[in-house]
Amino acid sequence: MAEHRGIPDVVTDASGERLVHAATIGAGVPVLAFDVGGTDIKSALFDADGNARGLRRTPTPPGGADSPTRLIDRLQELAGELRAQHPDVVPEAVGLVVPGIVDAENGLGVFSSNLGWRDAPLRDLAAERFGLPVGFDHDVRSASWAEHVLGGARSYENAVVLIIGTGIAGALLVDGRPYTAGGYAGEIGHSPIGEWPCPCGARGCLEAIASAGAIARRYTEATGEPIDGAREVIARAAAGDTTAAGIWEDALEALTLSIAQLTAVIAPEAVVIGGGLSRAGGALFGELRERLTARLSFHRIPALVPAELSGNAGILGSALHARESVGAAASGAGA
Repeated sequence: MAEHRGIPDVVTDASGERLVHAATIGAGVPVLAFDVGGTDIKSALFDADGNARGLRRTPTPPGGADSPTRLIDRLQELAGELRAQHPDVVPEAVGLVVPGIVDAENGLGVFSSNLGWRDAPLRDLAAERFGLPVGFDHDVRSASWAEHVLGGARSYENAVVLIIGTGIAGALLVDGRPYTAGGYAGEIGHSPIGEWPCPCGARGCLEAIASAGAIARRYTEATGEPIDGAREVIARAAAGDTTAAGIWEDALEALTLSIAQLTAVIAPEAVVIGGGLSRAGGALFGELRERLTARLSFHRIPALVPAELSGNAGILGSALHARESVGAAASGAGA
């Protein structure tokens, strides 16, 4: 098995975003990797040493009835550009990770409200277009897998990965493998812990009160003052702004309750937290540790660990899945 834990030079994309801590996935076959989001696509070639070549971010085609086909068209264009720029790297597989509800086993994008697909056979479409094995999975689940192999979760076989940004996305690692439940597991941001409305149509969802987006939105709604994100709310709370303090308190209590419930039910060794809110540092991690200890009793309190791969965990996870698909294709051919 290839070693994945090296720490070579940092790679940046066109926007200057860094591949933090693990700019390599280790030695192995070269692969193409795509991390598709609601607004942009990250793409890169990973060479035989596991280094990312040509890492870039480009807009995602808009949603619609034919969005799966248009997405694969765009990925093929990006692949052509990457291969033209790096003719010495000949990929042997493709990694593709996407948002929404994803059935990785059957290669389906079950549902994406932003991109407008239902039961889209994305893996088969990509395999037909590229003529290569395709590793396919959910974007956040793939990011959690990269954190497990390369980053903050690498010391834990049982962990929860929370990405707290505009929303809250999650993934579960059980006995060292992602727990998927057909693509429905890990919707921690939409676990109900109260009675407030959520744009998803449910009530009491965690992300409607504790995401970075919700924290900033609630402050603006309460004061009429636009601000520069959740970190400004946290700073104002520390400076004595009572409105900001109340909103930050609500978010901390909601996150504490959600992590306490996860602790009682699945007993993770660690909760790995990434996304924009994770950069709050001690204001987040210290508070959560103290509150969890006060709320729980005999339970094993999980370690609260910052994610290490920044916003590039998804593209690294995509590349890892591409490598895995080569082994799976070889096993299938020999069966």
